[in-house]
Amino acid sequence: MATPTAKPPKEFSAASLAAMQFAAGGCAGFIEVSMMHPLDLIKTRFQIQGGPSDPHHYSSIADCFKKMYRQEGLLSFYKGILPPLLAETPKRATKFFSFERYKNLFAYGNYIPQSVVLTLAGLSAGMTEAIVINPFEVIKVRLQSERRSIAQQKSTFQTAREIVAADGLGLKGLNKGLSSTLGRHGVFNMIYFSFYHNVKGIVPEAKDPTMDFFRRFLIGLCAGTLSSVVNIPFDVAKSRIQGPQPPEGIKYRTCFQTLSLVYKEEGYFALYKGLLPKILRLGPGGAIMLLVYEYSFDWMQNNL
Repeated sequence: MATPTAKPPKEFSAASLAAMQFAAGGCAGFIEVSMMHPLDLIKTRFQIQGGPSDPHHYSSIADCFKKMYRQEGLLSFYKGILPPLLAETPKRATKFFSFERYKNLFAYGNYIPQSVVLTLAGLSAGMTEAIVINPFEVIKVRLQSERRSIAQQKSTFQTAREIVAADGLGLKGLNKGLSSTLGRHGVFNMIYFSFYHNVKGIVPEAKDPTMDFFRRFLIGLCAGTLSSVVNIPFDVAKSRIQGPQPPEGIKYRTCFQTLSLVYKEEGYFALYKGLLPKILRLGPGGAIMLLVYEYSFDWMQNNL
């Protein structure tokens, strides 16, 4: 595995570097979601299910895989993949591009310690990303929560039109659950970028390219895992708000109202539903994103 070259990069304008960062972020997102989407779907199914009395209850990840395969078919594991694929290029591009911009902003004048700069830049980048991605998340969760086979399911664009026709573009429609999405992405990226860049600076770079690849991968894996553990209550709230509501009416309305209600009715551990598939996805997925971004950006700097 080739490691980014140590020779000085070519001179590029600020606009060219920004364009390369944007493109590298898009590549990172597309590859990550293509590989890890089935685990994202399973995470959503766990987060929207009720207790053991729920007729659609899954007792484990294996049980979820088995039931979905039998009842909905093999392609059901890719339900709702089009919205994130359509969104991942601008979403991840926005994440990495805005992180670099915020990092420069907070580092201006050297008034703030570097570790704090990385934390603030990650938080700000995550909240910026959330605003871009939320409409796609609303559509994705609607598609993922349906129990029909994928052949019977409405298309992404039909689903989007239905949401807009029924509830509009605002916080009841295509931007439903925005506050919980802001919390989810803000917290995740605050920890993700801060942990990765701070730890990568502490752990010595390996001389062997393959070993250095695994050094970066392991740090990225830890960053994605830790971020997933801390932000999952916001993820549960987002899935409840954006997913199907009970027949009696709208139950989950805002982020902290939903967190409080889930805790009161289902207990503390309900706020961590879907944690295992989330870690299985965003642990390695987080490492994949960072590595694809870094290697893509380095390749562009040395080949364009």
